[in-house]
Amino acid sequence: YLPEFPDRFSSLVHARQFLDEFVHAYNHHHRHSGIGMHTPADVHYGLADMVDRDRDATLDAARRAHPERFGTRAQARPKILEREPAAWINPPSVDEIELAA
Repeated sequence: YLPEFPDRFSSLVHARQFLDEFVHAYNHHHRHSGIGMHTPADVHYGLADMVDRDRDATLDAARRAHPERFGTRAQARPKILEREPAAWINPPSVDEIELAA
């Protein structure tokens, strides 16, 4: 699911290019079980709650459209792990947070 590390990098430029792509994929595309199947970017920027609401709406629509695909616990929401609403090493200013939203 992530770019695969080569055995060797052909140059410093190649290594930097690969790591740029790897870090981007890890932070923006790879979903982590430890943070409720969110990307680190979703949690970092405080978008995880919105993603959870979108997931719930999609799942509810699927249940209504195809109830036969769901068991007797059709209304049970998949378990989402507890997490902080946003994660920071160095919190940005309020202005920066508003710009990100």
